[in-house]
Amino acid sequence: MILGFASGMGGAGLKSQLQASSLFRPAFLGSEWEDRVASESLALFLAAFLAATLVPAQSELGLAVLATRSPDKAWLFLAVASLGNTLGSVVNWGLGQGLARFQDRRWFPFKPSQIAAARRRYARFGYWSLLLSWVPVVGDPLTLIAGVMKEPLWRFLLLVAFAKTARYVTVLWAASLF
Repeated sequence: MILGFASGMGGAGLKSQLQASSLFRPAFLGSEWEDRVASESLALFLAAFLAATLVPAQSELGLAVLATRSPDKAWLFLAVASLGNTLGSVVNWGLGQGLARFQDRRWFPFKPSQIAAARRRYARFGYWSLLLSWVPVVGDPLTLIAGVMKEPLWRFLLLVAFAKTARYVTVLWAASLF
């Protein structure tokens, strides 16, 4: 039997055989379960990335659901969410780096007094305030201000990655209680 034609299965048989055939499935893709985990990881990464930018989104519920459904992959999901969320914050930091040069323009969305007040607050609490980058509503603008304040990327990454990973560890712990 060659791809179902000899048995008279027609198009439906051909399709199922092609899907099951290792000839048409690259080895790196793995099983359907592994494909599902990869798809869910990508969706979680994107949700976490967007949640860290100024776009309103959230990723904690997705992480909790995925980790509860596949507890053996919880550490993978933790790493994916932490990486996505941290990289989203780096986008904010980069925007802050670039925005500073436009602050004298009339169309700039923040008044000089607002920028001065944000700089004073950031200077008062310093780079340690980045440990609050995980806090909803406050964290995203904080990462943007860190860019405006020219916070070194290495220190920004260290503090933000720690804070966001600690938040996701707390989400996993809370999800494990249910």
